[in-house]
Amino acid sequence: MEAINCIARELKRGKVILCPTDTVYGLIADATNKKAVGKVFKIKKRKAQKPIPVFVKNLKQARKLSKINKNQEKILKLFWPGKVTVILKPKGKLPKGIGRPKEEIGLRIPNYKIINKLLSIINRPLTGTSANISGKPASTKIKEVLKQFKDQKYQPDLVISAGNLPKSKPSLIIDLTKDPPKILRA
Repeated sequence: MEAINCIARELKRGKVILCPTDTVYGLIADATNKKAVGKVFKIKKRKAQKPIPVFVKNLKQARKLSKINKNQEKILKLFWPGKVTVILKPKGKLPKGIGRPKEEIGLRIPNYKIINKLLSIINRPLTGTSANISGKPASTKIKEVLKQFKDQKYQPDLVISAGNLPKSKPSLIIDLTKDPPKILRA
């Protein structure tokens, strides 16, 4: 428990953490911290026009960040927590790169104890993007992930290793702003 509290403190201080998730290794940071989000983009070498998704702790937190109608809520309750990122209309202001202001935001409630505990402790959304250089594959193997960042100018501030994770792919992405909903990534 002390380790998780230490990680939460580092997130609150704006640190970027390489961490296992319920899909692949991810880069997590406080999604409300402009500097931390900017660092995630630098680590990934990702263009700001390509937004990153956000982990939320529950439907209540999702509603603070997005507009959710009754039909969308029914769908969310079917998939969450789990390996499904949904695209919704945003509400409120988040740092550049978190969604597309006035257009869309990607949200997910993961099904992974460490991330869920961190979300509860810091009570803020977290970045939920894969730990890889843009254009390179996401991975469940810690050595592959670390190799991508070796000798890079920008690095995660902290690495949480759970060894090799079970084989998995990044989350399914469903656009709930469309009627009918559209699968963007299977």
